[in-house]
Amino acid sequence: MRKISKLLVYFGALFFVLGCSSDGNGDPDPGGPIVIPDPIMASFDFAISTTDPKVLLLNNTTTYDLPFTSVWDYGKGEGSVPDGEGIEEVRYDNAGKYTIKLTVSSDGVSNTASKDIIVDEDGICPSGVCGPVNGASLKEAATTFSVGNITRASWVNGGGKHTEILKQEFNNLTSEYEMKMNIMYPSEGNYDFSAGDAIVAFAQANAMNIHGHALIWHNATPDWVTNFAGSDAEFEAMVEDYITTTLTRYKGKVRSWDVVNEALDDSSGHPLRNSVFRQKMGDDYIKKCFQFARNADPDVLLFYNDYNMASSSTKRAAMFNLVDSLGDLIDGVGAQMHISYNGPSASSIQAVADGTVSRGLKLHFAELDIRANPNNDQTILTSARSDEQKAKFREVVEIYNAIPLDNKFALTTWGVRDNESWLIDFWGNIDWPLMFDENYNKKAAYQGFLEGLN
Repeated sequence: MRKISKLLVYFGALFFVLGCSSDGNGDPDPGGPIVIPDPIMASFDFAISTTDPKVLLLNNTTTYDLPFTSVWDYGKGEGSVPDGEGIEEVRYDNAGKYTIKLTVSSDGVSNTASKDIIVDEDGICPSGVCGPVNGASLKEAATTFSVGNITRASWVNGGGKHTEILKQEFNNLTSEYEMKMNIMYPSEGNYDFSAGDAIVAFAQANAMNIHGHALIWHNATPDWVTNFAGSDAEFEAMVEDYITTTLTRYKGKVRSWDVVNEALDDSSGHPLRNSVFRQKMGDDYIKKCFQFARNADPDVLLFYNDYNMASSSTKRAAMFNLVDSLGDLIDGVGAQMHISYNGPSASSIQAVADGTVSRGLKLHFAELDIRANPNNDQTILTSARSDEQKAKFREVVEIYNAIPLDNKFALTTWGVRDNESWLIDFWGNIDWPLMFDENYNKKAAYQGFLEGLN
């Protein structure tokens, strides 16, 4: 029984209306208002347990101004079960389709809500998606651009479910953090390409492209570079040697590179960050780095990569001004898609695509993850929020898939499964921003990606 406290409010209001309304002679006014509650409507959400893919979490979300009772039918032929306090946990061990019903009753009036789930040998299928839809994986369904994800050397060396999904679903790999300067050039004169080599070798063995990320990034600068002891001319020569050495090593193996990452400051006007590269090499350091990369590998695709391109029109304008200054040294724009289920708008995302296409550049929707819990108002990924996240995945893919073929490159999601997302530590609250849950089950977001290709 829920919302009992509202019973007093209801009867108090009813007494006031019937007892105080009159025709002036003390008799009740037959034309006075009568308070009649709306019909009771059953509602519930469900989610799959993050610790056991065969356990469903059911949450009765029904609200009503009068007392009511609730009973469940879990669809297993076991009859009705009274609703208890909190979340109901129900296990489904046998494959099949189940119809779950919640019936609520108040004062002789009942209402039932129902939802279907599908269970296979691995557990409950998110949004009824069991295995690839129509036999098509993400990379097979996206016939005009690459579908990417991130990885680490330890993951590709370790094998298991992670590499199984990478090989099945994706054909473009990005190193999460091991092909950046602080890892590849940890001390002066000492290069370490071991992690990058492992990721590149895995990609080559499995017919995947590699997107190099990222040669220059202020947050991945080794201490010896930040505190460089030589002259500015020596610093610039060192950067040229680093870029030349790296691109020469991976020439013919790495299809593309983010040459410079996140160079724009978030302050008013979005000027260049005052990084050590700007201090030592001048305001044109980005153009110099692109030239070093072009000289080292004339055939590799060169990108500038940054965030908030959709959510900030002023930063987007600053990014395109920077891109325009690079002339024919740049091949594409990497627009990070760290977004939420409720924003930015489709028109803002479209503006990124339009600006890139109008310049004749390739567009990389990079670092895609979609926060389902940006306001920290969820303790589980409810079916309603899951559907909203699914719709946003579909929207992003639809926008990307609609750009001209010559401007397409790749759409890269930033992680395979939810619990490994960087967003959880960054924001400090639970979230489910990716297409696979903690147990590598496909979520509704996966289906949203596929639907965006239609």
